[in-house]
Amino acid sequence: MAIHIKDSDDLKKRLAEAGSKLVVIDFYATWCGPCKMIGPKIEELAGEHADVVFVKVDVDECEDIATEYNINSMPTFKFIKDGKVVDTLTGANADKLINMVLQFK
Repeated sequence: MAIHIKDSDDLKKRLAEAGSKLVVIDFYATWCGPCKMIGPKIEELAGEHADVVFVKVDVDECEDIATEYNINSMPTFKFIKDGKVVDTLTGANADKLINMVLQFK
């Protein structure tokens, strides 16, 4: 199951705990239609890939995190490996999301 991030400290802790695992951050908004469409796919992927950490950041609740990662549209996915952003995906493209998870894990 994807982990809902509460604040910046929570995200930093989750990234540290992940170590060398791939972390996929889903930046979303509750009012965003495409976010609602891809949401179930994120949960499905989280269930299928126990070796990948999936976290969700509500851009309205965590504006500081969204600003830090330069989020301008939702959904945006940031792929993080060893604490560094290795790629970004903008939009609710499930096939591309799956391919990127497989590529970086």
